[in-house]
Parts: sequence; C-alpha cells; structure tokens
Amino acid sequence: QVQLVESGGGSVQPGGSLRLSCAVSGYTSSRYCMAWFRQAPGMERVGVATIDSDGSTSYVESVKGRFTISQDSAKNTLYLQMNSLKPEDTAMYYCARVHMVLGCRWAGTLVYRYNHWGQGTQVTVSS
Repeated sequence: QVQLVESGGGSVQPGGSLRLSCAVSGYTSSRYCMAWFRQAPGMERVGVATIDSDGSTSYVESVKGRFTISQDSAKNTLYLQMNSLKPEDTAMYYCARVHMVLGCRWAGTLVYRYNHWGQGTQVTVSS
C-alpha cells in the first residue's frame, strides 16, 4: 500500500510563491511516474506537471516557467515549487503516483492512469 501526504498549501497574493510537498510511504517501485494535479471548484481535475523515476519532467503550458516539479529520492518526497502565482492557480492540489515500467510516457496527465492519490492541499491566490 502506498500513502501520499501533501503539505505546503496556503493563501498568497498574486506574484507570490509556495512550495508544495508530497511525502511518499509504503510499497514503492523503481519505475514510476509522479504528478501534480489541481482541481478548481466545479472544474475537472487536471494535470500540472509530471516527473518520471528517471528524472524527466513535463509541464502544462499554463505553468511553464513558473512551476518546477522535483523529487528527493532519499526522502521519498515530491515537490512543486510555484512562483509568480496567479489567481487562476487557485485550486486544490493533489499529488499522484503510478508504478509502471513505461512511467510518465504511459501515464502522462491522464487522471485515470494514476492509482495512488494524496488527500490534497488548498492553494488560494488572491489580493
């Protein structure tokens, strides 16, 4: 069983920064894909960024240059550094993981391909 626990959300003004963390525990595999998703009220959950077990990353266009996904394998922790935050970044942020040999090449940002989810952490960007 894999457990994911997010932290680091909060309220910030536009232009501010936050760093989200996702602690991973339980059974893990050497081949996986991890991702950050977000869901605004009344909207679908959408992928923001992914990172493969080999370290390769991808981002949706709306966060490129502002968000950075990273991982600390020794600490079993996933991060999302969010800079230059905008009101439209307001959402519940979730980390997700799937163990798959093909990693993120297979999972991408498709919600249904991830079978381990955290409980979410709220990010609110408002003046």
